[in-house]
Amino acid sequence: MTPPRPFDDPLSVLVICQLVAPVVALASIGLPALLGRPLSERTTTRVVGAAFTTSFVAALVTLVMIINRGFAAHVVHLGSMFAVGHHAATIELVADGLSVPYVCFSTGLCALVNAFAGKYLHREPGFTRFFILLALFGTGMNLMVLAGSIDALFAGWEFLGISSALLIGFFHERRNAVDAAMRAFCTYRVCDVGLLAASVVIHQATGSGDFAALFAGTWPEATCLVPGTTALTVSLLLIFAALGKSGQVPFSGWLPRAMEGPTPSSAIFYGALSIHAGAYVLLRCESVLDAAPAAAWLLVAIGGGTALHAAIVGSVQTDLKSMLAYASMTQAGIILAEIGLGLRVVPLVHVISHAILRSLQILRSPSAMHDRHELAAALGGHPGSSDWSLVRLLPRRVSRSLYHIALERGFEEAVVTRLVVLPLMAMLKAADGLERRWTTLLGGGSTEGRMRHDSSGGMP
Repeated sequence: MTPPRPFDDPLSVLVICQLVAPVVALASIGLPALLGRPLSERTTTRVVGAAFTTSFVAALVTLVMIINRGFAAHVVHLGSMFAVGHHAATIELVADGLSVPYVCFSTGLCALVNAFAGKYLHREPGFTRFFILLALFGTGMNLMVLAGSIDALFAGWEFLGISSALLIGFFHERRNAVDAAMRAFCTYRVCDVGLLAASVVIHQATGSGDFAALFAGTWPEATCLVPGTTALTVSLLLIFAALGKSGQVPFSGWLPRAMEGPTPSSAIFYGALSIHAGAYVLLRCESVLDAAPAAAWLLVAIGGGTALHAAIVGSVQTDLKSMLAYASMTQAGIILAEIGLGLRVVPLVHVISHAILRSLQILRSPSAMHDRHELAAALGGHPGSSDWSLVRLLPRRVSRSLYHIALERGFEEAVVTRLVVLPLMAMLKAADGLERRWTTLLGGGSTEGRMRHDSSGGMP
């Protein structure tokens, strides 16, 4: 059956509209800013808000139509990027029981954050830059969710990553914000190798990047079409990719630091949408995971271990945003464990409910702190709290050990820094030195002469 072409029917138009709306907003505010004539704050928020509202309404109407069709998947073929022999890279959008509800709640949250950020960032020097990145994020999110091929999904995944990293470093005059952005970006790039490699394996195994060549049927009852070995390889690579975006052990160190960005971006990225991108990819490829039980149990172990780690470490955090970051990490780990156990609808409901709750908690956090200070002033001291906890049931030596582990964040960062970061930095530094020496030799100079030239500031 040939997939319907764009604009062949109203449903295809609605699906395309969900993707195009944030792209139009991105161009509308990005081009004037690029030309040195940025739009006013009011116009900027209205343009971005209208785009997300349009996308939300289109997704809502699409959801009603999909329900009336019995959740049958609707595929929109946008064309091919290239085709060589039996291999092709196509761009397809798919509207089904997984993608459309996800677009509904993601665009709804983006519209809410847009309205909040318009007030929160009033007269901020980077006001226009924030909304450009928010529109880019919305574009990447909708493309990733609606993607009907691994190629389109990878493109949306990358837009998501670059916009996340740039918003973490939004206050670029602060060294901590820049360091946190670089840490998140490097983590993303390392784990993105998994998704890129999975794309290569899928193309090699099926001759296409279309999900229809990877599994057959409608979500969540799809059936894997590739051999068990290929399914295991793809599953492991997708899990590796998901660990970085979802802040799972051993790649969780960037998530608490991501709160260096503005409160609205923290809410939409690391409390609601970006942190669940890995879970969405695994839900989309759930049939492949079902065909690889070893990978599924590995996902359960990693998700459960991360949830336990984040719950322990989060209990000793002293600032509200860090507590919420570890709370998000805990829930993300539980969601991944649910996916590994073979659940489908439960993780989707868990993602949506957790995203709504956590984003509103993060948006509320500044005023919550203000309210607590006012309450403390009215009472003449800090409000009382319960001293009871599960830790009190443990022996004193065990509870002290747990407290020390929690303060050190499970020693995760120290281990990763020593075993991965430092050796990698040393290797890159050696490669850079080798490249410089080869460049000097090929240029007809000597290494010693070049060093003397550099040390003298270029003077003869």
